Amino acid sequence: MTKPFASSADTAVKADTLEILGEGVYALTAEGDPNVGAIEGEDFLVAIESRATPSASRDWLKILREETDKPVRYLILTHYHAVRVLGASAFEAGDIIMSNASRDLVAERGEQDWKSEFGRMPRLAKNADEVPGLTWPTITFDTEYSIPLGGDRGTLDLRFLGRGHTGGDIVVWHDKTRTLFAGDLVEAKAALYTGDAYHFDWATKTLDAVKAYQSENLIGGRGAVARGVAETDAAVEQTRKFLNGMIENVGPVHRAGGTLKEAFEATHAALAPDFGQWPIFEHCLPFDVQRLWDEFDGIETPRIWTAERDREVWAKLQG
Repeated sequence: MTKPFASSADTAVKADTLEILGEGVYALTAEGDPNVGAIEGEDFLVAIESRATPSASRDWLKILREETDKPVRYLILTHYHAVRVLGASAFEAGDIIMSNASRDLVAERGEQDWKSEFGRMPRLAKNADEVPGLTWPTITFDTEYSIPLGGDRGTLDLRFLGRGHTGGDIVVWHDKTRTLFAGDLVEAKAALYTGDAYHFDWATKTLDAVKAYQSENLIGGRGAVARGVAETDAAVEQTRKFLNGMIENVGPVHRAGGTLKEAFEATHAALAPDFGQWPIFEHCLPFDVQRLWDEFDGIETPRIWTAERDREVWAKLQG
């Protein structure tokens, strides 16, 4: 029996939880839905991640406005995926910041990704007709960019640490509170989406660079905030375990001349005991395995996901 496509059957409303991690440092988690955050400067706000639509972003801003009325000077987008960026207009930010690599990915595949992600996760696409178009940055950088917050509030350091969840992911580091917004490079008790990933880089040097921060607070793309170095290390290593579990199961099937379906079944059986009950596991794994199979085939750049290709892969692997 074919399982419901991706997250199409996930219709339950998720509860938002605001966490205050230090003076003017906020994270909003949502029971496995995408996390967002914000940090106060002396007289402005830096928002970190958008939601999927302006309407959904306004829901977050309503919560944030109970804490501060400072204007949003910067909106930082850690990568290009539609559910992270298409609600950007609601912030009325002075500047929108991405890596150069993410900006290039918007240009190359932003339209297709928009249709793909809204098809996979319709519940997140609240009032989707309000989306004005693709989200384009006004500031981009190759590897590093800093935002002084003013007064005694410290500095935000934005860095590209290497290829991982996509080819352009960045992290956001607040030195004063030792808080790291890691985007989808790390998930805390949530499954990984790796359909646009570079698994081998991500599982090794990129996660090593994330772990080197020894952060006291870590906000991943989904799941709970990790607090204290032991918990933040554990979140990084849980992410690595998922990636290595995929590599260790897809690789042997590929080398033996097996099929993509066999690789998916072996990977599902291996990962389900530890990860199967976590958010979006069933949704993501077919797309994850397809991308890793492509890497074993020598396809360096992730193929573009379209709504049609999504359905084809789903039918092949979850049918």
